[in-house]
Order: sequence, then C-alpha cells, then structure tokens
Amino acid sequence: MPMKQSQLFTKTRREGPKDEVAKNAELLIRGGFVHKELAGVYSYLPLGLRVLNKINDIIREEMNVLGAQELYLSAFQNPEIWRATGRWDGDSREVWFKTELVGGSEIGLGWTHEEAITAIARNYVSSYRDLPFSVYQIQTKFRNEARAKSGLLRGREFLMKDLYSFARTPEELDDFYERVIIAYEKIFTRVGVGDRTYRTFASGGAFSKYSHEFQTLCEAGEDTIYVDEEKKIAVNLEVCTPEVLADLGLKKEKLMPRKAIEVGNIFKLGTRFSETLGLKYRDETGVEKPVVMGSYGIGPGRLMGTAAETLADDQGLVWPKAIAPFTLHLIELKSKNKAVEQKAAEIYHRLTTAGEEVLWDEREVSAGEKFADSDLLGIPERLVVSEKTLETGQFELKNRQSGAVTMTTNYAGTIL
Repeated sequence: MPMKQSQLFTKTRREGPKDEVAKNAELLIRGGFVHKELAGVYSYLPLGLRVLNKINDIIREEMNVLGAQELYLSAFQNPEIWRATGRWDGDSREVWFKTELVGGSEIGLGWTHEEAITAIARNYVSSYRDLPFSVYQIQTKFRNEARAKSGLLRGREFLMKDLYSFARTPEELDDFYERVIIAYEKIFTRVGVGDRTYRTFASGGAFSKYSHEFQTLCEAGEDTIYVDEEKKIAVNLEVCTPEVLADLGLKKEKLMPRKAIEVGNIFKLGTRFSETLGLKYRDETGVEKPVVMGSYGIGPGRLMGTAAETLADDQGLVWPKAIAPFTLHLIELKSKNKAVEQKAAEIYHRLTTAGEEVLWDEREVSAGEKFADSDLLGIPERLVVSEKTLETGQFELKNRQSGAVTMTTNYAGTIL
C-alpha cells in the first residue's frame, strides 16, 4: 500500500528516549516504528507493523514449505496440564504472568505452548497413520522477564513463531529437524542477517545430544559464542568443552569468542511431554508408543530488532528490501514551480500502479529535514524530484545501504 508521508500516523524524533540504552529501541522509536508502553512492552505503529508483517510472511512461507499447518492457540493456559509437567511452579514459576479468576481459580498467560499443543493432539492422534505432522503459530507470548532492557531483543510481551513436530520415531524426528535447520537458514538470509547468523550448538538436555540456537553476531548481544568462521558454525559458551569440540571436529585455536543475539532455537523434545500428558499412538503391530516431539522457535519482533541493531549506520536504520516498510522513498523538494509537484505526483501514480511500495514525502518542510528523515527511516532507495531534475530530465536515485547515487530516467522498469 503506497502512502503520502504527510498522512502517515507517526512523526520522527530528533532525539532518542532517555530511558533506552539499546540502539534498536532508540532508532525504532525515533523513526516512529514502535511506541514504548513500559519496560519490555512495545506497540507497533504503522511503519513497524509493515516491517513485522513482512518478517512474518517470510517465516510463514518457509514453514509452509516444510508442510507445517498454521493454527492459533489461546494465550490463556490451564494450570492442570502445566502442573503435570512440573512447569507451573518449580523453576518456571518466576516466568509466568498469572492471575486469579473471580471464582478463585488460577490462569496463566502462555510463554510457550508445548503443554497446550500436546494436550490438543491427544484428541487427534491414535494410530501410526496419524503421524508425522507439524503445526505452527505466530502468536503473542508473555514472560515475566527480569532483564527487559534491550528494546525488541528482550521483552515481556512479544510475538513468537513456535513450531511443533510429532513423529513416530527418533529417526523421523531427526529428518524433520534437519529440514527445519535449512528453513531457518533461509529465513535469516531473506531477512538480511544470514551472513552474520551462525548455527550454534547448545545443550540438548535429557533428550538429545545437542539443541541448536541461531545466533546473530552483534556487540550488543547478551550471549557469548565461539565461532568457527570457516565451517560457519559456533558453540555456545555453556557447552564449549574439549569433549564437545572433539565431537564436532572443531579446533579451539580456530574459535573466536563473539557477542551475539539469539534469534532462533530448536529442540528435540523426545517423549518428555507425550509420556507425561498421555500422547500415544499404536504402531503397525498394535503396540502403544509415545509420540516423539520437537519444538522450534523464532521471535519475529526480536528478528526485527536484530536487523535494526546490526544493520543500522550513524544516520539511522538500514532495512533490507525484503522487510523494508516501503521499497522506495520518493522525495519531492518543494518549489514555487508547480511542475515539480506535478511530476512527483505523476511518478508516484506510475510506480504505485506498477505495484511498487512508495512512501511519498510531499510535506512542506526543508530539504535537509526530508533527507535526515529519509536516512533515519532506512527505506532501501530514495528518488529525488526537484527543479534541477526537471531541468536535466533525470532523477537522483540513492541506495540507502551503499550510499551510491545514480541519475536515472526509470525505476524498476517504469519510465519516470
């Protein structure tokens, strides 16, 4: 959807909020992408929602390629099934946002959904013919995060894509797990952070040798990973032992400690939840067995914050084309010559008719303010219409990432 900037519901800010220390939050708030409600809680404004929806679309496309089916689970959680797995109280009790209902019973806001989806699956799985399958959602989660100080990188309310797989055997799980790794790598590449994101070996807990995190290199990251740049893999600090390095064929002298942001994780759950909650199937011989499960997460908002944090420059945000709120920023430099406005309107109409996503800055403000706002918003390309361009018949096109400026008479195959 094209947009005139004078009609856009946001305004840029010259100064960042004093209570923010994270670059991603400062730039996203200054650019009018998000509004901070309180620590770890942000509202997405029109520009920010456009970016978030594009990230969601990329994730959704890659999940659908896996054959996963999308659903949407309730945020409200039944304490009964969580008590069965020991995650209502115990070590997880501080994570929950819980409330007491009028009748005196408790309810919680979900911070993940393994229990909920396992309980649902009990109604639909009884035979080996019902397996394998996978389902996913893109849904709001709530965590009582004690360190909500990193903008979109660590929130109390946040969006999560959580995928759950259900298989008959560990081998069947392994096959799907490897396919998810490929899908995740495609997602991070499409979002624009693939070249700095590493598949990272982490503890697999009681049910597998390793789990995997996907860590994006960034000095603002809270995690420390050890990176082998040649093999394009990394090891989390918690498991970086001589035994693990030998198992993975890594040499300590080739590993570089780097700060990173965790943008995704995947786990082989085994039968932990299916055995506890009674999710079973009968195999071809009639023997009853627990379903073998996996869990796979990506935070779309955190991924947006990571792109903002790692790709920005001194002037502002730098969005990759695939997730930018608009692909072209059309800058009209105001003039007494009405032909400038007429030409800008003509270009706007031609490009939007051709399907281009254009933000047209037709505001009555100075050229300097328009260019500063354009740099802050980080739209991939900027096309300038002015008296000078009318005289030459060519228009200035600037690439936001490289800074390269060219003079042109067409854009994306459309004559200007």
